Amino acid sequence: MPATRTTQTHENAEATRSAASGPALARGLAAACHPLPAAAVTLFAAALTAAAGHGPARAAVTVGAVAAGQLSVGWCNDRADLRRDLATGRPDKPLVAGTVPAPAVTWAAAGALLLCVPLSLACGPLAGAAHLVGVAAAWAYNLRLKSTTASWLPYALAFGLLPAFVTLGLPGAPWPPLWLTAAAALLGAGAHFANVLPDIEDDLATGVAGLPQRLGRGVSAALAGLLVLGSTATLVVGPPGRVTTYGWTLLAATTTALLLAARRPAGRLPFLATMAVAGADVVLLVVELRP
Repeated sequence: MPATRTTQTHENAEATRSAASGPALARGLAAACHPLPAAAVTLFAAALTAAAGHGPARAAVTVGAVAAGQLSVGWCNDRADLRRDLATGRPDKPLVAGTVPAPAVTWAAAGALLLCVPLSLACGPLAGAAHLVGVAAAWAYNLRLKSTTASWLPYALAFGLLPAFVTLGLPGAPWPPLWLTAAAALLGAGAHFANVLPDIEDDLATGVAGLPQRLGRGVSAALAGLLVLGSTATLVVGPPGRVTTYGWTLLAATTTALLLAARRPAGRLPFLATMAVAGADVVLLVVELRP
């Protein structure tokens, strides 16, 4: 075993040295930023921005702030998890595989965070504060809260504040409707429970005991489904007026998708189903929030 570890360490070191070149470093950083969730949240913000009626310049700044924040959170997460990922043998992680050096991820996370601050504040003081609180919550999750029973709170807070970031940047700085904030917070909490399902055993083995890990896979999978379903239901029935045919269809499709995902709680299917539901929810939001 010691010889195997030495060989793996040597191979990782060689791979990290080769990753120092420009294109390889860019590929490694792109893989380490959690690209799927980062892209999904950024697209969600872009859809909200368009639906709220922002002009092109303000929309670009708003989406840029969200993208920078998401990149910082993704890189921070992989860097903070490096020790645990090495202990559990996660070759799918770029830092473990040695495709990107740890200092590069550290500097990338810090640089993206520094870029996020002025971009957020350029949308207005209230809007900027709302977004930066959400980003701070995500960093707090990465650095400490993921191992506590409050692990769900940063997700709920960060997602719940995203609509406020978009609407507070409008003239008059209006707050978003309560139903939209509630739906976003429920979706964020549901995404947290769904995201950790495949890694519960590895998390517990390395001392990560957030709420889903403590509740176990079965209960967490059920909670993930209920929270995401609650998010969709809030979007469907929350706005004033009649529920559209699309709304009822979305609610039925969400229920079906989550029931199917619950049959395989150990894989990535619950999280992918959550992302698919979020995409469908965005379509509903664009229709309902058009000025």
